[in-house]
Amino acid sequence: MAGTDHRRAGVSGGPAIILVAPQLGENIGTAARAMMNCGLGDLRLVRPRDGWPSKKAAAASSGAHAVLDEARLHSDVPAAIADLVHVYAATARDRDMVKREVTPRQAAQEMRDYIAAGEACGVLFGPERTGLLNDEVALADTVLTVPLNPAFASLNLAQAVLLVGYEWFAAASAAPAERLRTGQSRRATKDELMRFFEHLEEELDRNGFMRNAEKRPSMVRNLRNLFQRAQCTEQELRTLHGIVTAFAGPRDRDRTAEEAESKSRPSPSR
Repeated sequence: MAGTDHRRAGVSGGPAIILVAPQLGENIGTAARAMMNCGLGDLRLVRPRDGWPSKKAAAASSGAHAVLDEARLHSDVPAAIADLVHVYAATARDRDMVKREVTPRQAAQEMRDYIAAGEACGVLFGPERTGLLNDEVALADTVLTVPLNPAFASLNLAQAVLLVGYEWFAAASAAPAERLRTGQSRRATKDELMRFFEHLEEELDRNGFMRNAEKRPSMVRNLRNLFQRAQCTEQELRTLHGIVTAFAGPRDRDRTAEEAESKSRPSPSR
């Protein structure tokens, strides 16, 4: 394997690479090879079509077994990104969403700064044939688009991973980008955001705001995109939970009071 020298120290770390419903083991293997080229080690797989582990992936990785051996399998995108704070969705198509958009070069420097501050990052890549679903893109903070020939911007999975990985690797010596100070509270994780989304959407359903079944999916995506752009801290999400509960009316207040009362009761003696 030209270019491989196991006597030299390797580079590892960086953002998570999340492959959503990859179709072929060979594509997972070549993506893992691209990751190892660029010092990336956190590979996450969501519902690979041909199952996991994969002998074809191992054969196509050209020795990137360290990445494949540590790959984690997830049932859906929310589970794969639960521990992350910043998520980028790689897509070449206009999704008709209000979403911040950056190039791999811009994303790489941002991720360098986020990770240096202890805020975990990841990049979502969709299936080879269809790309990411709109609902999956809505779970990301930012869209990542590679500036290529607009008449032929299609990339295979390994090419896309390599482009993002290369910019990550090259950004090591770049100047730090501007960051948002969050005071005493840390930035909310995706798992915390998902729990807020579920709370908000449950109350909106209960109060009839999303009664139009045909429009509901786009309304949910728009709301999620709005709060993703806000880059909420963990404390801000707690405040939003409280606001939703307050606006929900007596049912939630009564339930909260009952729960508090039950917790305050002494345990029965044995």
